[in-house]
Amino acid sequence: MVFSWRRKKAAREKLFKVQELVIPNQFLCPISLDLMKDPVTLSSGITYDRESIETWLEGGNFTCPVTNQVLRSFDQIPNHSLRKMIQDWGVANRNYGVDRIPTPRVPVLGAQVSEVLFSLEDSTKRLNGAGCLELVQKIKKWGNESERNRRCIVANGAISVFAAAFDSFARDSFERNANVLEEILSAMNWMFPIFQHSLDAEARAHLGSQDSLRCLVWFLKSGDLSVKQDSMIALREIVSLDQKQVEALAAIEEVYEVLFRFIKDPVCPAITKASLMVIFYLVSSPSSTSIKTRSALVEMGLVSLLLEVTIDSERSTSERALGVFDRLCDCEEGREEAYRNALTCPVLVKKILRVSELATQSSVSAIWKLSKYGKKHEENVLVEALQVGLFQKLVLLLQLGCGDETKEKTTELLKLMSPYRDGLECIDSVDFKNLKRSF
Repeated sequence: MVFSWRRKKAAREKLFKVQELVIPNQFLCPISLDLMKDPVTLSSGITYDRESIETWLEGGNFTCPVTNQVLRSFDQIPNHSLRKMIQDWGVANRNYGVDRIPTPRVPVLGAQVSEVLFSLEDSTKRLNGAGCLELVQKIKKWGNESERNRRCIVANGAISVFAAAFDSFARDSFERNANVLEEILSAMNWMFPIFQHSLDAEARAHLGSQDSLRCLVWFLKSGDLSVKQDSMIALREIVSLDQKQVEALAAIEEVYEVLFRFIKDPVCPAITKASLMVIFYLVSSPSSTSIKTRSALVEMGLVSLLLEVTIDSERSTSERALGVFDRLCDCEEGREEAYRNALTCPVLVKKILRVSELATQSSVSAIWKLSKYGKKHEENVLVEALQVGLFQKLVLLLQLGCGDETKEKTTELLKLMSPYRDGLECIDSVDFKNLKRSF
């Protein structure tokens, strides 16, 4: 306790000292007004912090922010003398809580990236695993140095080269090429967000091939935690891009068991969320393969498992679980499992207006499907939903506003429930633990 108090006191004193210290104006970036860590000078003669001016230029601006002059070139010349002055100032004022300012690394150039990617393509054609591993690690090292390097790597077509390499080595042998395949996956993991779901056709074809998909599933079954996470994130990105990849993944029967296991026995939140998203894409497919997928997952017990997950998990996980549950209610087997579970109505009603707008839509949609398409269960569903407070929540939902589809389903549910309202005692809260225990 004493040590904790001392640490807090030291942190407060450091904060006060930093606030008292006046930073020289020439050390401040004109854009962010923060202390510059990597000062660079433009053709206008004004110096900025590299990260701030790059953000300015990438936003489509062609002028100097201070002088408003049109820049003759976008070259950013490192201001070494100013950086050295800033570093010396930081050392001289370290007693005031100024953190040490390291010497920035030189950003990678597009020509350097292109050269390495060309060599990687050549090594891939020859299935030179050791050579590819070295080149991939080199690019990973560049990417880990700065966000600018990552954007430069992706802009020079790295994702397509990496996807082709992954496909080639996966086709050759999972086991023999496991090391290079893991490194490629790890690198692509930070490339996906930069692409923002806009992979080109060539990269989609390579990552969505049967060999690549089977390799990813194999990693999910046999890899360590980091490899499992990289593989699941890759699967999520692949199936979110194209319907063909969804059908190709659905053709791998063992994938259902793998995805189900990650939800039943979670190993980390990122894998659980990605698994739910992959399942969502699989069961949302308009093709006939989704019927087979839903039946297989319902037979495994996914309907009951999703209700358990919805109760005990954080908001983002609950939202995804409710989305999958709603899709499973599209098939008769899924609705039958939902009818047999005592948690269905209480959980769905409880989550309306409690998690997110998307979760509310999924909950209302699932209840609507259970009451609309299950004639022999319609009365039981509506009565139970009334007892746990659905009518009041739907009225409130209409008052607050919702999407057109949700509004239509909400209105229809209110009409269906009206004949059953008289004589029923509605409750506002549900004891989920006792309900689970009795079930």
